[in-house]
Amino acid sequence: MEVGSNLQGKAVAKTGIGVALNPAIYLVSLLPALGVILLARQEIWWAGLVCATAAVVLLQHAINVFNDVSDWRLGADTEKFDSWIRAHGGDTRVALVHGAISSVLGVTLGVATLVFGDKLWILWIATPMVLLGYLYNAGKRPLSYTVLGEWVTGLCYGPGVFGCLYLLAFEHVDGPALIGMLTFASLAVSLLLSHQPPQIETDRAAGKHTFAVRYGSAVTVRASRLLFLLALLSFASAIWLAGKLPELFLFVPFAAVGLIIVFSRTPRPALLLLTAAGVFSASLGALLW
Repeated sequence: MEVGSNLQGKAVAKTGIGVALNPAIYLVSLLPALGVILLARQEIWWAGLVCATAAVVLLQHAINVFNDVSDWRLGADTEKFDSWIRAHGGDTRVALVHGAISSVLGVTLGVATLVFGDKLWILWIATPMVLLGYLYNAGKRPLSYTVLGEWVTGLCYGPGVFGCLYLLAFEHVDGPALIGMLTFASLAVSLLLSHQPPQIETDRAAGKHTFAVRYGSAVTVRASRLLFLLALLSFASAIWLAGKLPELFLFVPFAAVGLIIVFSRTPRPALLLLTAAGVFSASLGALLW
């Protein structure tokens, strides 16, 4: 294990970039695109959907890095081994540049996609969501440190990611779109809550008012499971409302298996994401087969 030093000269145990990257966490930005495909009732602009999803992944990466910087400076998540700050040897300045580059790339790719598709009007919805993502980690009192943290996460991934991808693909908002927003808002918050219980003490000491700090570990675990249940049930409802019965008949049994897995284990981010990815990809794969 390499050892670096932070700005105060204290030794910092370095971690590898591969560990800090934690690829599974980016499934939360990829799954909304699968949701759009499963709900499709007309031709999809595939190039636009792929590019926009890539832009979302880059923005999520930037937010992840900025979140590590914010937590490091404010004293939360100091035990987190897969922190980007540790990957950069404790140098928050390097991490900030890293996050800024990813942010600029994500915004550039996203705007270029909208320009090429003549859909710049989507920026009226996307821009406030990107700003919320920035405020989630910005300043001496980031939104992630307040009781609004979970709500912001839900807004960014529900209306923000899924909603904008749906608009990009179909240029309108309907019942399935609104329910789909609930699906991915619930999934994102379920993921966030599953991350919180091991960090209750350090978050409380840093003044981070997460759901787990406010309500305790047991309630947080139950809430995470129930939100995962809501995500799958609501998406099944969206498929039904879209009149996609073959997709519904495929999705329901895979969702049932996913719920058994999640309710039989302690929710953790990797478990929730891999289970959700299995449900959505298996449903889509079976449909294509």
